[in-house]
Formats: sequence, structure tokens, C-alpha cells
Amino acid sequence: MLNRYCKRGRSCFGAVSLVIFAVIWRITPVVPHPQCLDFKPPFQPTEELTFCVMYNNFGCCDSSKDRELMDKFYRIMDNFDYYGYAKCAGYIQDIICQECSPFAAHLYDAEDSSTPVKTLPGLCGDYCSEFWLKCRSTITLLTGDLQLEKLEQDRDRFCQYLELGDPDYCYPHLLVNEQLTRNLGRVTANSEGCLQLCLEEVANGLRNPLAMVHANDGTHRFFIAEQVGLVWTYLPDRSRLEKPFLNISAAVLTSPWEGDERGFLGLVLHPHFKFNGKLYVYYSVEVDFEEKIRISEFRISASDMNAVDHSSERIILEVDEPSSNHNGGQLLFADDGYLYIFTGDGGMAGDPFGKFGNSQNKSALLGKVLRIDVDNNDRGPLYTIPPDNPFIHEPQARPEIYAYGVRNMWRCSVDRGDPVTREGKGRIFCGDVGQNKYEEVDIIEKGKNYGWRAKEGFSCYDKKLCANSSLDDVLPIYAYPHKMGKSVTGGYVYRGCEYPNMNGMYIFGDFMSGRLMILQENKRTRQWDYNEICMGTGQTCMFPGLINNYYQYVISFAEDEAGELYFMSTGIPSATSYSGVVYKLVDPSRRAPPRKCHYDPLPVKVKSRLINFVPKEKLVVESAKRPKAKATNAPVRRPPRATEVPQPATPDWLEEFMQILRNQQETTTATPTTTKPAKTRKGSREKGRQGRRRKGHRQLESAIRNGTLRLANKEGRHNQGRVEIYIQNEWGTVCDDLWNIKAAAVVCRQLGFLYVVRASKKAQFGEGKHLRILLDDVQCEGYEDSLLDCKHAEIGKHNCDHSEDAGVICGNDEYGEY
Repeated sequence: MLNRYCKRGRSCFGAVSLVIFAVIWRITPVVPHPQCLDFKPPFQPTEELTFCVMYNNFGCCDSSKDRELMDKFYRIMDNFDYYGYAKCAGYIQDIICQECSPFAAHLYDAEDSSTPVKTLPGLCGDYCSEFWLKCRSTITLLTGDLQLEKLEQDRDRFCQYLELGDPDYCYPHLLVNEQLTRNLGRVTANSEGCLQLCLEEVANGLRNPLAMVHANDGTHRFFIAEQVGLVWTYLPDRSRLEKPFLNISAAVLTSPWEGDERGFLGLVLHPHFKFNGKLYVYYSVEVDFEEKIRISEFRISASDMNAVDHSSERIILEVDEPSSNHNGGQLLFADDGYLYIFTGDGGMAGDPFGKFGNSQNKSALLGKVLRIDVDNNDRGPLYTIPPDNPFIHEPQARPEIYAYGVRNMWRCSVDRGDPVTREGKGRIFCGDVGQNKYEEVDIIEKGKNYGWRAKEGFSCYDKKLCANSSLDDVLPIYAYPHKMGKSVTGGYVYRGCEYPNMNGMYIFGDFMSGRLMILQENKRTRQWDYNEICMGTGQTCMFPGLINNYYQYVISFAEDEAGELYFMSTGIPSATSYSGVVYKLVDPSRRAPPRKCHYDPLPVKVKSRLINFVPKEKLVVESAKRPKAKATNAPVRRPPRATEVPQPATPDWLEEFMQILRNQQETTTATPTTTKPAKTRKGSREKGRQGRRRKGHRQLESAIRNGTLRLANKEGRHNQGRVEIYIQNEWGTVCDDLWNIKAAAVVCRQLGFLYVVRASKKAQFGEGKHLRILLDDVQCEGYEDSLLDCKHAEIGKHNCDHSEDAGVICGNDEYGEY
């Protein structure tokens, strides 16, 4: 009888130990829903349990709760003689200890945190009948539920009252239910082998959030940067300060167009920020019409620990950008204390600069990992070269270079190392965005060549360079083809405390496909095993505050001061859209024991009004449709850069992205701003695999509308050129008769600029002889949405030639003629 029902705690332990397991990570298809009475996942106690020993390996009780339940047991059993003790002790122990069961929330019918918890667990009918026949006198001692006390004399009604809506979870049958027990505490997978995790919304309403860093000062504050050039302070309770931590939006070169890669790209706080108040930023600027990337140092305000002293900026380094894409943007401090800077290859397609490209040219700073020393720079040079930098003795090489041959590394991180063994500590992981076939993940090592443009992933790109025996390149630890995604977003190795199963997993994503992915090193083969992350289905994420869906464009990853992992994504990759959200990754299968991860943040002196966090995202039930991406601003796009005969600036993923945007375009006018979209490196849409639960795109119109504009010039500048307009299925030019600053203002505003610098005439930007003249005698007031809304001659009628083609110079700074 005891073996049949596993009634006694000691008798039960042998059976339970077969299914309450050694906790390891494995891919398994079954998805149980373990949950404790505090509505959180179960855990492995740090100390052995002495009473509810059947849940010693995994459950919902720590040693403190175990002692509390044992005290309750003895208080009840003190009411019985030897005979009563012998007959009922096993039942009482079994029933009391179900609070420690990994399925306690189900047993007590408490999956919904808004409903009252039952005072006795759900018992299977046969076990309940036996308990009632032998020990019903204990019911009033076990519970204060008046309804149960009334049913004490009626076995059928009593057991019916304890029935569960889901009979699979009743005690003790759940102990031998293999579907529930064989995967307990493991990161589970759906039917496609996709590992199921959940999310917690942390911040929302952000414009392309691309960096999140912490102060490492015990306050557990974190700072989130928007690509427009603003950084916000968030407190541990997720409230945000109304006053920005940093605001350099006036200096940042960016635009609202989807596909524009420039802007505020990187932020890192000095390892000794608590003491020296220094931070470093990486952003795009325009100096005398030349685009550059700039790395600057700032200091915290002497009067406000949550604000930067904007007058403290010191420019550490500037690098000319020959094109407006592939800008890099990562800054980090590694374990050696040096500042690492990750630059892109300069843009366009195939790194066409020079004989071998920028990335293989050690006399250029583009396409590199740079390492500099910014300590002790208050006097003398702003940075010095670490004495062990690998190329300091090569006459033609820049001494700042630490590694080379990279294309456009987007998001890198330093491994904190295993919390116990410290294995892996100090490794630098990077995602390097590919050209048109492969995306890759690399571990950065001193002096190494990462292959671009000779190789893309494991494949040859430039066959001539690839065959060069002196290449001596390092292969990535992982590469994936563009059928899986077209723009890798590097992530972090999880080393946090809260979710032990995730320790050692390198978690990263893809901006274009929205995939979340995992690499985990196989200790035996030293290879990296791949798995994909999907959002939990069924009951997997049914915990308070958890969700199972996210916006597709995965921009960046981050970790907080405690090492927990986050990612940032947006539904509309434009700097004018407030659809950016920060998510925390959650393992619903197992958590750390209570209080193991507890910390008390140091107080933060706040001088700004606090804005409380209000979550907006919801759990998507299995039958629900995936929600559309939210949009608070009209979607915008960047027009193609034009030369004398307009050509795409980059015949790789960027042009593909732009073509998709043109085909899907909803509106042709751009809201004027000095901002830039999130790192919109690729733009193809891919059908989501079942369970991934990315939020979908908007359905946009496919045709180019009348009145769409573009600028053409020989230099390929985005802010100036001959005005070309699309009318009635053809592109044409505008004659400069009556052309003035008001008409130019309409053009610049439609293209997304704040100001017009000049209304140019007399074909300053070349004659568009390959096009018809479509507009003449244009007279605008300056506030119109399109040149077609201004007064003008009949379409195609004119009394001029192409030597009078009109043009504009636009800008985002307040200068020029008005």
C-alpha cells in the first residue's frame, strides 16, 4: 500500500529521487510548468532539507521553510497517541510537504496570483479516500478552511472539493507522471528543438535603445542610450529620471531614415567610475561636411551624480568615415583596464578602399579593434599606447591596433567568467556583421587577423586575398547563413546569479530576422554548440510579470550590475519611433535559491523628478494572434544616395533593406529631426518560426508615391544635391525659375532635415540630362508637405533646360541663409 501511493515521506523519497534529478541542461521536448507558491520557478536548496527530504534536490523550500513545516507537523502530531501517530504521520507529512513540491502552485490551485490559495493540496481521488478513512480527524488541525471542516464527515464531497481542474497534477500521481517529472529544472525545448525562455519588460517608450550600462558602484542604476544622443538614468525599481543623464543630440549626426547607421553608437563607463566619474561615448559627427566617428570622454557633474557635465567633453579620437554605413560603435573596458574601440570598415560594399581594403590595412584605423590607455590622462596626452599592443614595432602600422580584419562588429562583451571556477573570464566576444552570405561570432585575441575582406564567415569573399598564404586569419567560433538572419547582434555570456541553468550560455541575436540564439562551449570537443531561443508556449511563461513576445529588431544586449542579461529591440527601426523596449531574459524552469542573489542597492541622490515604470506588454496566449508592432510616429525611410545616374550606395544588405522599405513604403515625407534610427543594418522580413513570438511588421504600401524626392550629386552626399522628383511613374528634375529658399525648405523638411542651408541654381550639382524636366515655376510658402502642393507650371511644361536644374543644401544645424 505504501509503495502504491508513496504515502510516507521516507518511502516516497526512493521513488521521487528517480525523477527529481541532477539538474543539468539538456534539450527536451516536454514542457511542464513547475511553479512555487510565491509564483516563481523552483530551485535547488543550498542546504539539505531534514523534513521534506523528497524535495531535497529540487523544489520550493529552503532549509528555513523546511524547519517551519516540520514545526507544524509536530504541533499537529502532539494531539495524537502512539496509535494515531503511527497511522497518520505519513499522510500528514506528505500533505504538509506539498508546499515544497516543484508543482506547489498547481497543487494548491494557485497558478493565478489573483485568486486565493487553497489550504490543502489537490489530492488524487484514491489517495484522498484512504486519507479520509484513516485520518479525517486531522482535517481541522491541518487547515483553517471552514468549508473543508464542514465537509469533514462527507468523504465524497471532501475529496471532490480537493480535486484539481488539471488531474495530471494531483498528489501523489504526479510523482510518477513522466511527462511532468522527466524535464524538471531543465531548459526545455519545443517540438522544433527551440529552447524556451520568457521575458520581463524593463523599460519602454525608447527611441532605438542601443546601449545599456551600469555604474558598477553598488547603486544598481543603469543607463540606457538612445541613438538620437540621449542617455537616461534608471533606478533599480525601474523608474526613470526625467532629466537625461547625457544629451548630445545637437552634435550627433543622424536622421530618422530606416537604414541610416550613424548616430550615438556606444557608451561605456570607466571601471573606476565610482571614483573618477569618467565615461566614454562613440558617435557620428559632421565636421565641414565631412563625416567622422568621434570617441569622447566626459565627466559626471560635481553637483549631480545622475547628470554628465557636458562642458567636460574631451575628444579622444576622431576617424574619417568615407561612407555613412559600417560605423562600428562598440566601446568596452576589458579586464586589463584598457579601452577597446571597435570600428567599421568604412562602409559601402566589399571594403573597396585601397588595394586590400581598410580592414587588412594596418595603417588605417577602420575595420579594427583598437586598444588604448585612457588612465592618468588629466595632463599630457589624452591617451597612450599600451606597451604590449601587438603592432607598435611595425613602422607602417597604427600602434592603437589590437586586432584587424573586421567588417562591422556590432556589440561585443567581456565574459565575467564562471562564478565558481572563473573559467572563461576576460574573453571578448563580438558579433561581426556580414556582407551578403554569412554572419559570424568571434572571440577577440591580441594581434589576430579576422579575415575580412578575404573571408566572410568561413567562406572566401575575395578569392585572391583568400588564397594569400600570409593571411593567417582566425576563424569565427560560429557563423550562420543569411537564410537564418542578415545582421548579427553580439550578446553576452550569461554569468548572473538568478538562473543557474543559463550559466555559460553565450546569448546573442539577429537584427533582421529577430532570432535569439545560444552558443555553448562543449568542454569535451571545445566546439560551440548552437541552439535557438523561442518564447515559451502553453503555460511556460505563466508567471506574474512575464511575457513571451518581443519586437523584432534586436538592436543590442546588456547586463546589469548583478550580471543578469537583457536585450533591446524595437518595432519600428527609426529614431522618430518610441517603440523601443528593454527586456530581461528569464529561465522559467529553475531559479537560484531565495536570498542567494539578494542585494541592497546603495542609495541614489535624486535631483530630478522620477517617472514610474508602467509595463505595456502582455503575455500572448496560445490562440492569440501575434500583435502588430506599435507605432507612435509615421514610419520613415532614407532615400537612396544618388550620383549623376542614381545608384545604390551599397549593393549589399543595406541596399536590399532600402529596396524593401521602398516597396513597403507608407509615406514619403520624413518628420524633421536630428535623430537616427537604431542600427538598422538589414531589413528583410522573415516568417517567424512557431514559438519565436516576435512582433510583426506593419503592412506598408508598395508603390512610390507622387512627390517623392531624392538628391543627386557626384560626391554621393546625403544632404545636398540636384533635386529629383517622382511624378506619374517617372523621375525628373526641377527648373530653377522662381526657385528660392522657401521651396528649398519644403525639400529639406520632406527629406528629414531641420534646416535649409542654400537653394542652389544653375545646375550646381550637375545637369540631369538623362531625365525629363517635370516641374517649373515652383512657388512655395515654405510650409507645404511636398513640392506638388506648391504653385507650379503644368507637369512636364517648362521654358528652361538642364543648365537650370535646381538643387538644395540641407542641414541639421542652424546656419546659412534664411
